[in-house]
Amino acid sequence: MKKVTIIGAHGATAQILTKRLLNETDDKLILFLRNAQRLNAYSDNERVTLIDGNVLKTDELANAMKPADIIYSNVGGTDLADQTESILAAMKQTNKQRLIFISALGAHREVPGKFGEWNEQAIAAFLPGFRKSAQLLINSGVIYTEIRPSWLTNNDEIDYEEKTLNQSLTGTEVSRASVADFALKVINAPEQYQKESIGLNKPNTDGDKPSWM
Repeated sequence: MKKVTIIGAHGATAQILTKRLLNETDDKLILFLRNAQRLNAYSDNERVTLIDGNVLKTDELANAMKPADIIYSNVGGTDLADQTESILAAMKQTNKQRLIFISALGAHREVPGKFGEWNEQAIAAFLPGFRKSAQLLINSGVIYTEIRPSWLTNNDEIDYEEKTLNQSLTGTEVSRASVADFALKVINAPEQYQKESIGLNKPNTDGDKPSWM
């Protein structure tokens, strides 16, 4: 049994991961989010601790991490780099080492061709945060797994391929269920994918942009 702190626990992918952890493991979960009452469905679950907090308040975050073996970050936004700095500072404060971090495609300028050009424009406001966060992880000394999903869908499917930084990320989409599946795999075997950045996309979805755009 492990203890996992999930930061940004109201996120759609985080909620899928939470359900799978509760259904498929005996892990205990610390769900950290703003307005924690949004997850009151778990308030009577003895394996779940709900914590209402702000990621940018490092001391609050550190308190939520203290019992944990693994930290999973599902935060985002244009201020992602500031949030990442707080997460890493809280980990240092509490001597935590294992981090699973949701990023995005393009964080390492790894998306080639017309899709890469389109992606640069589509998430231009967010890419600086992803890119600074990627460098913060590299420099942090923590044992991280950075996950770079392609454009997310709500399709009820688990169908993905893994791409290292040496492999171009060309698939234009991937389901949130697939991202949660990969995160679960890492949580179940945290000795894997250490200090790695893994891109996820659905096979055979290459194109200039996602099909629904």
